[in-house]
Amino acid sequence: MQVPKYFYVIVGGGLAGLQLARQLSRDIFFKGKQIAVIDPDFKAPSKTWSFWEKNTGKWDKLVSKRWKIGRFITSGINKKLELEPYQYKMIKAEDLYRETLAELEASPDIHLIRDEISEIDPVTREASGKINNYTATHFFDSRVNPEYMEEGKHTLIYQHFKGWEIETTEPVFSPEEFTMMDYRLKYKNATAFTYILPVSETKALVEYTFFTPFLTEERVYDEMLKRYLNEFLKVKDYKIVSTESGIIPMTDFPFEAENTSKITKIGTGGGWVKASTGYSFKNTEKKVDTIIENIKTGDFPGENLINKKFKRYDGIFLDVLANNNEKGESIFTKFYTKNNPEEIFSYLDEETSFSEDLKIMMSLYSFDFIKSFFRKAF
Repeated sequence: MQVPKYFYVIVGGGLAGLQLARQLSRDIFFKGKQIAVIDPDFKAPSKTWSFWEKNTGKWDKLVSKRWKIGRFITSGINKKLELEPYQYKMIKAEDLYRETLAELEASPDIHLIRDEISEIDPVTREASGKINNYTATHFFDSRVNPEYMEEGKHTLIYQHFKGWEIETTEPVFSPEEFTMMDYRLKYKNATAFTYILPVSETKALVEYTFFTPFLTEERVYDEMLKRYLNEFLKVKDYKIVSTESGIIPMTDFPFEAENTSKITKIGTGGGWVKASTGYSFKNTEKKVDTIIENIKTGDFPGENLINKKFKRYDGIFLDVLANNNEKGESIFTKFYTKNNPEEIFSYLDEETSFSEDLKIMMSLYSFDFIKSFFRKAF
């Protein structure tokens, strides 16, 4: 059997694979280089991606809703978050997949191949698939190393959630404000909160989210969503239009250690999920830009994709949550009440100086963080 040869092979047609393929196909530097994107089905997940950014962005055409005001809520606090110069934006996965796949299909340099890769041999530069094998000068691999789940020196918290997109018969929501975190509905000894993205007075995505070392049963999410709608929104007459759910690993596992001169790990498999928040959309955009710049300057594609300073910060934060999960509400309350949104977003975007980092750290200061610092440092 003849082995197809490509300049690049992107293993996985998820968010990272599609963003990377899109940027490669748009850059004249890569004109004429044949690029394969390999995925079993290229099926859009039932989910939304939300992110903050300043001004306009690369994906504004696909943004279905944006907000300039957020809310952080606990039993004793209802804090208004004035986001400017940032906006909080929402994109539906089905819209991104439809638009991006149509663009890639029209490119003479991009080949969308339905197959599943089981192994990549860096010596022979060959990827083994169920249907065919593929050779390339470099592979971008989104498959996730399962070792991150093994107990050891690396910390793991799961962000797991279920959301209902609901329609109500009466006006309930303030469409110009979203709720970042609402801690009023508690789950015993756990960091858990409600997240609301309203698109109109009668329509919103309402999610119940956990940041915990454990997972839970499907019925728990449904029970908590029903309780929140009934007890806090006072909604009884509503229709569930769609649902979304997910499990996102928040970990300091060194996914990036697998990067070589022939293989670059991408997406969740490359450690592109922000470990302390579970956000990935803007991180992915930035990592893709770095990869392209690396290639143009002659560096390995996987060079400098992970900021070691912020990875250490995230590791300490995760360790605090892993060992004191019931204190999550207190930690996030300090974070959102002692810092303004611009400081928060800049820090989470890994764009702050050490003095700015220190201000954030002092706002979270507690003996738990000191203990976690020494656990992670030694």
